[in-house]
Amino acid sequence: MSELTTEILEPELTPQAFAQMCAQSAKNAASDRPILLDVREPWEFETARLPDSVLMPMGDVTSRAHAELDPDAHVVVLCHHGQRSLSVAMWLRGQGFERAQSLAGGIDGWSRVIDPTVPRY
Repeated sequence: MSELTTEILEPELTPQAFAQMCAQSAKNAASDRPILLDVREPWEFETARLPDSVLMPMGDVTSRAHAELDPDAHVVVLCHHGQRSLSVAMWLRGQGFERAQSLAGGIDGWSRVIDPTVPRY
């Protein structure tokens, strides 16, 4: 019997767990940091964003994901409140991006729980 080597991740990641993951990757190699995929609209991204996030509006994901994202990478998907990002994360998983997760509560949750300097809208 072969041993399962792929870690099965929960569909959602709490802001606290993501903050801890970012802090840990800052101590290690930057390659440990997951890709932060922001699926909001450009005006939302201009209003509030997290450092090192990649903007790919939800409507563009189906045409851009396979060309621009590594299917083996840990991808954390972000939106305003967590609904769009969960939908995109589940779609990505169905496309072979097995390590895709949604940031629960979105950027609004991040602002409320982790970093109140991130504007809320």
